[in-house]
Amino acid sequence: MNIKHIQILSEAEADLDDGRYFYESQEQGVGEYFWDSLLSDIESLVVYAGVHSKVYGYYRMSSKRFPYSIYYDLDGNTAYVIAVLPERRNPNRVRAGFSPALPTPPCMRVRTGRFISHLDNGTLPTVL
Repeated sequence: MNIKHIQILSEAEADLDDGRYFYESQEQGVGEYFWDSLLSDIESLVVYAGVHSKVYGYYRMSSKRFPYSIYYDLDGNTAYVIAVLPERRNPNRVRAGFSPALPTPPCMRVRTGRFISHLDNGTLPTVL
């Protein structure tokens, strides 16, 4: 699959923030490591998008370093990250949390491993 753009929905960005705050509350610095690790996993979709199995109608990729799943969909040469959820969550809550349609902005955009747009509040993420 030839993916040129990755868009992270606002809901998925909120999932990433929730995970970062959780891990940061466990030990200082782990939240930022979580953020870096998950963004690295998401950036790998440029190469691996479409090879993962579908669950609940979306592709699901497991994070390499944390027990989280990245749910995404494809449209043309763009991968849309729908949700980033802990794998230990009740599957019924996961299924209920998905929106049925592909996103429309606002969202955080990633292109070939680089942020090219802004978050909803108009700022760039702290980790590039």
